[in-house]
Amino acid sequence: MSRLVVISNRLADPRKPAAGGLAVALGEALNQTGGLWFGWSGTVVEDGTPGESELHVRQAGPVTLATVDLCREDHDTYYHGYSNSVLWPVFHYRLDLADFHASYVAGYRRVNQMFARKLLPLLRDDDILWVHDYHLIPLAAELRAMGCKHRIGFFLHIPMPPPLIMAAIPQHEWLMRSLFAYDLVGLQSESDVSHFTRYVRNEGSAEELENKRVRAFGATVVVQSFPIGIDVDEFTRLTEASEAMDTFHGMRAEYSRRRLLLGIDRLDYSKGIPHRVRAFRELLDRYPENRGSATMIMIASPSRDDVHAYADLRQELEGLCGSVNGDYGELDWMPVRYIHRMVARKRVPGLCRAAAVGLVTPLRDGMNLVAKEYVVAQDPDDPGVLVLSRFAGAAEQLKEALLVNPYDTAGMANSIQQALQMPLAERQARHRKLMERIRQHDVHWWRKSFLAALESSRE
Repeated sequence: MSRLVVISNRLADPRKPAAGGLAVALGEALNQTGGLWFGWSGTVVEDGTPGESELHVRQAGPVTLATVDLCREDHDTYYHGYSNSVLWPVFHYRLDLADFHASYVAGYRRVNQMFARKLLPLLRDDDILWVHDYHLIPLAAELRAMGCKHRIGFFLHIPMPPPLIMAAIPQHEWLMRSLFAYDLVGLQSESDVSHFTRYVRNEGSAEELENKRVRAFGATVVVQSFPIGIDVDEFTRLTEASEAMDTFHGMRAEYSRRRLLLGIDRLDYSKGIPHRVRAFRELLDRYPENRGSATMIMIASPSRDDVHAYADLRQELEGLCGSVNGDYGELDWMPVRYIHRMVARKRVPGLCRAAAVGLVTPLRDGMNLVAKEYVVAQDPDDPGVLVLSRFAGAAEQLKEALLVNPYDTAGMANSIQQALQMPLAERQARHRKLMERIRQHDVHWWRKSFLAALESSRE
């Protein structure tokens, strides 16, 4: 069996998997093959030299963890700069928030070259490489330039934007050409595959071949969708554990006279959180029977608070929540419970189970695993209803959810009302179909399907 080498911006100890993270998805395969996981250590060296770093190697059971530090300049240009101020906003359709500073792309290329230089001596002849996410798009091209002949696959966890939006990036052709150094490019949805192929047809005169192969820029790559899932059995165990059940019973007791609506997100402008608050306000206005009986719990964990766009978002959200509570609240009822901090992972399933409605309404998302976790946490005899943005990758799979347009405030309010009023038999039928699909395409299916496609990519 070939050894699996995983390369990602950050890495985790597979012996302590964070549910929903790469460690859950990849820990089993890394353990089976005595694999190598390579990435940034998370450490920033204030006085380091750009493009240079010491390699740190340690064992985590049968898995080798290899990390490099980043100097301040590399961190600010590669990570905060090109990755999170160019690629993240553009790939989520927010050109208005992108900062195309010339130094960012230089830092991005420099760090990817450094990653390739540090990784190459660690490789064995029969290794299979799996590169993850937007931070490392050009990594295979850098490795190939250094003589690497290995089979290399890439998976993009965030959305692939349409061609015209991608073309707003000054270096867009170089970026997309870099993907043709891989043997396999995996995307979250068929919509993402369509955006990719349309771009390379328009910009690279691409030829679409059989078996999902695309030829452009003098190279051929397999492009395929692999919608990522969750570990259903693991999340079910988490749901049935004491911490989750204590949370569930506590919420049910505290809100015995209320119907709970729940949103759990990172505080990010792609998540559509202010739009959700406006829709809830519209619900209270249009359907006054929900006043005093419906409470929205919104958990928005901190994210990049040092970036202006996120600070502005937090200020806007706090103002919206305060306005709803001030205009509609009573002495014994607060319409919105807003929490700006992390909630313990073990308590999340209990919160999901207590909520009559799960609100997953991003403006754009690669997949959104919270939607799947909400469904798995439900009591199948009395399940809640998932209200899901049609702009989440999960919408391609979870068609029995109530699909909404988060930009349509009135329409979203109507869908929330539909969810609150949905008969038990319909809720059960929708939940049953959602569970079948989530279980069929779980995180283990995702990993096995991707690696099987990578194995056969050169046939």
